[in-house]
Amino acid sequence: MQLYNKLSAEERRALIRQAGKERLTISFYQYHQIYHQQIFRDHLFLHWHPMDVLGRIYIAQEGINAQLSIPGDRFEEFKTFLDGIDFLKNVRINIAREQDNESFLKLKVKVRDKIVADGLEDDSFDVTDIGTHVDASAFNKLIEDPNTVLVDMRNHYESEIGHFKNAWTPDVDTFRDSLDYIEEQLKDHKEGKKLVMYCTGGIRCEKASAYYKHKGFKDVYQLEGGIIEYDRQVTEQKLENKFKGKNFVFDQRLAEKIGDEVIANCHQCGASCDAHTNCSNDGCHLLFIQCDSCKEAFENCCSQECNDIIQLPFEEQKALRAGHYNSNHIFKKGRSEKLDFKRRSTKAE
Repeated sequence: MQLYNKLSAEERRALIRQAGKERLTISFYQYHQIYHQQIFRDHLFLHWHPMDVLGRIYIAQEGINAQLSIPGDRFEEFKTFLDGIDFLKNVRINIAREQDNESFLKLKVKVRDKIVADGLEDDSFDVTDIGTHVDASAFNKLIEDPNTVLVDMRNHYESEIGHFKNAWTPDVDTFRDSLDYIEEQLKDHKEGKKLVMYCTGGIRCEKASAYYKHKGFKDVYQLEGGIIEYDRQVTEQKLENKFKGKNFVFDQRLAEKIGDEVIANCHQCGASCDAHTNCSNDGCHLLFIQCDSCKEAFENCCSQECNDIIQLPFEEQKALRAGHYNSNHIFKKGRSEKLDFKRRSTKAE
């Protein structure tokens, strides 16, 4: 009985290309009490592995958060399976606007403490007392209201490449960092302003809206389905698109184009650019914005130092990485001192 992925990313990529099938990148979440998380986790893997489902799924006592890639011709089978689980029946599924057959290359179903790392003690407030969900049309009207404070609940590297018109984009590294920071900054507006929030697919706003209501904000709203669903509704209903730039996504695509503007800059030279890349040095893998010219000059690396390292024989590179723990460095996405333009522009601020 197979309960874990056994293929490497490259082996899976080869199988996807060999199959020649169009795949769908989708996501969904649901807050619900799951008492036997490991059993539920194994149940999902056993059913999804034969369907050729790939992706990253987190299971916790508070619910499920799933970002997936599935063969397009098995979508109805997948949907029927979800509908057979009581708390997932008719769950909203966000379908990516820009598809990529290789958006995910492994099936990872993990049991976690939280489906989104928020650092909150959920027993201290009612997590079901959430804000008012609004669709794209209502959202567009709300954010033009002078009594609205529009808050981007995502991290700095997400909002850097795309955000809504008039949005406040807190300069934070994590969702956990944002919660108390936003409350402190907006404490004088708890009663006089409408607090309107958005995120990628809605999951962060779901928890944040309940938290801010608990903290005394009287008029709290959240964009239902997040930026992904907003883009779908704007396109299908021919509404005004108030999103500028790209929507950062957490798979191999890294972003979806929502608006026509390029609002970011290459972190190395400053050229207009909104394409993220991961440094090719396996001892770094820093996520940063890199234009085509710098990509060629630095061979997909964040600095000359990393470029020099990737020229070394593999065993020498491996020896340099030994004993070094880089995740903290990687986590500071786009903040490395190696990034010339980003460093200069940050210091100038």
